[in-house]
Amino acid sequence: MIPGMGGMNPAKMKAMMKQLGMNQEEIEAERVTIDKTDGSRIVIENPNVQKITMQGQESFQITGEIREEGQGIGEDDVKLVMEKTGKSEEEARQALEETGDIAEAILKLS
Repeated sequence: MIPGMGGMNPAKMKAMMKQLGMNQEEIEAERVTIDKTDGSRIVIENPNVQKITMQGQESFQITGEIREEGQGIGEDDVKLVMEKTGKSEEEARQALEETGDIAEAILKLS
């Protein structure tokens, strides 16, 4: 919100935002997931998502019930390594845990 606009009528606020070239729209969503580069994930349940467009740039404001999940090995990743290498689930999972990367795990087991 713009500082000093605390008690402004929402309709007036929207009109003022439009004059400034800003558009805000609510996005209906059940969950927002952010996959981080370190392999962990941020999950936002029951989110309130606002898409804000200003001068051609889009940004999102998200609030909700936030939790962070640690780096995990996906079952699909384990199956893929098993299929490509002919190794057991245990060997595939261990290689994925050691390398943190599907391609490296396949090379390690090949």
